[in-house]
Amino acid sequence: MWHLMMSQLAPRNQSGAYVRPSSQFRNFISTAVDNPYQPAIGRYKLYVGLGCPWAHRTLVVRALKQLEDAIAITIVSPSPTEGGWVLNQPELGCRSLADLYELAQPGYSGRCTVPVLWDTETNTIVNNESAEIIVMLNSELNQFAQQPALDLYPSDLQKKIDAWNEKTYDAVNNGVYRCGFAQTQAAYQEACEELFGALDEIDAALETSRYLCGDRVTLADVRLFTTLFRFDVVYYGLFKCNQRRIQDYKNLGPYLRDLYQLPGVADTCNLEAVKQDYYGNLFPLNPGGIIPLGPDITNLWEPHGRDRLSNIR
Repeated sequence: MWHLMMSQLAPRNQSGAYVRPSSQFRNFISTAVDNPYQPAIGRYKLYVGLGCPWAHRTLVVRALKQLEDAIAITIVSPSPTEGGWVLNQPELGCRSLADLYELAQPGYSGRCTVPVLWDTETNTIVNNESAEIIVMLNSELNQFAQQPALDLYPSDLQKKIDAWNEKTYDAVNNGVYRCGFAQTQAAYQEACEELFGALDEIDAALETSRYLCGDRVTLADVRLFTTLFRFDVVYYGLFKCNQRRIQDYKNLGPYLRDLYQLPGVADTCNLEAVKQDYYGNLFPLNPGGIIPLGPDITNLWEPHGRDRLSNIR
């Protein structure tokens, strides 16, 4: 029974390891002459779930760049009874994210995930891959940002950012899911060892570097942050990632506090939504649906001391 429920929640390979399906909408906003999705203020919006770490990335970039006036958001919530995301208020005749995907592509049969970058002019999905959406928010809508000088993907650091992203995606961002959704002991153990091996490596790198790529916060930090924020709250217990907490690390703990305290970032972090989404909706992992009362995350406002590593004052 458990394997049947898990197969519906998380696709697996023959060894019992979780395999994340690829995103299917991969168009881009750009100024290319033949591109139908041209940069514009107010034309695009984001559909996000506050508990989802992938959607959270887009909210963090939107906040750091101060793009709130340029791109609206619609919050969707997970419904265990409907088995997917639902809109808090109907839009465009849609009451669920599945309806929205059907509107964008009639007959669509894939996964209906957040975030969704939506074009209000043509009523379709531009992109549903968070890694690509945050690049667009950083560059293609920069002319509408109130913080245009903040470049989270600068050309001189792109190779280093890409290298960190490749390292952290499989082992950490998706690694926690590979632990939590593993359906054999061997698959879980392999994922868990890779996860904490990567965290140890990152912690060592942060000994002499304020952020992953030096003195400047980049998309590599954004992508790691949304996993770290959820780690002690959810992944440590529910996903069995319990060798160490992030706050137990010498450098990762202060690094998390540093990112959390950047202007606007804390406002994108909704602890109760995170707990509700994971503990309340992942029935095979938490059949009782009981939501834990803790933890207290006020420690994220404690001094981080990371500015001593930065040449920026």
